[in-house]
Amino acid sequence: MKPLALSGRAIAVNAREGAPNHQVLRLVTPADPRVRGPQDAVLVKGGGSVPTGPPSGLVVQVGGEATLAEPGTICLGDEFDYLAAGDVIAVHADSRRVRTLYRRASRHNSFLTTERCNHYCLMCSQPPKNIDDRWLLDEIAAALPLVDPATRSFGLTGGEPLLQWERLVALLAQARDVLPNTAVHVLTNGRAFASPEIADAWAAIAHPDLSAGIPIYAAVDSIHDYVVQAEGAFDETVLGVLRLKERRQRVEIRVVLHSITAPRIVETATWLARNLPFVDHVALMGLENTGFAIANDALLWIDPIEYRASLARAVDILDAARVPTSIYNLPYCVLERPVWPFAAQSISDWKNAYLPQCDQCAAKRSCAGFFSTGRPKQSRAIEPLRTFDLTQA
Repeated sequence: MKPLALSGRAIAVNAREGAPNHQVLRLVTPADPRVRGPQDAVLVKGGGSVPTGPPSGLVVQVGGEATLAEPGTICLGDEFDYLAAGDVIAVHADSRRVRTLYRRASRHNSFLTTERCNHYCLMCSQPPKNIDDRWLLDEIAAALPLVDPATRSFGLTGGEPLLQWERLVALLAQARDVLPNTAVHVLTNGRAFASPEIADAWAAIAHPDLSAGIPIYAAVDSIHDYVVQAEGAFDETVLGVLRLKERRQRVEIRVVLHSITAPRIVETATWLARNLPFVDHVALMGLENTGFAIANDALLWIDPIEYRASLARAVDILDAARVPTSIYNLPYCVLERPVWPFAAQSISDWKNAYLPQCDQCAAKRSCAGFFSTGRPKQSRAIEPLRTFDLTQA
């Protein structure tokens, strides 16, 4: 399975006179009775008839012959055939660059806030760039009012989102106002929260369902700092977590499992249970072999079967301390049976795949499956389960 093409180039863009070069658009069907605004575009698929003079004057045509009879028509190739009414895209007319920002049917929507970061993690899936990409936050601000209010949650990722903390706080306040019933999860290294000013500003947003996902990769400061390639990061991160919890903010601790962190997972879990038992969630995550993880493959790769017993012990320690815990990105067949109830179907739907042998597996419908991005690597223990019952785990 190939991952969905969330970005690419339009076949053609026939911009209206005076239209901005960069537009954020919500897709609607030709029959949609709702009043359309200036950011709505009619979606036409498979060579269907292009409506004349839609209220917004915008048409996004996917597949079929490129039709540019009317100004305001954007023609996309078949790789964007997954687009549907309610989805939100960004279009750069000059370059014909198109990016999918939000899919209404997906449970795994996230917005990239920046590619800049003050870490250089060995396994980073989004390698940092020293560029001026402040426009990304403007784009997100334009997209939020177009998101379906029934959306259960979305994430904000980076880079490090809090490098522009004042603008991020403003964006979160906007999300609180326009999507009050939608949970927001921000992936951050947490170091910025060591500043009381930033922790106070975060708490003052008073979002009803806001959380920060913060990595702590080891119980030893030097090991964590080595993984993130930033001296002093561990101390600032832990202080940031304490500042947030002091202000009663939701915090998730994230541990990516590879050959440096996995052999120490019992020690890390014990440290978390003793020192941060008040965090809201701990996520133990299988490695996505993309980005820097490919370059550092010889250093990082470990077959999950090698740390299966340690992972089960770590989960047991955290669970005994009543710390909510989940396992992400790992299929059931590489996990010990007692931790199956902790495993989540977590891999983003646009990059989730299964192997041929999974077709015979009783657990396929609820299994995390495998990454289809980067250079996927599989455990030697992958095999179909003949029976699957979480109540018997």
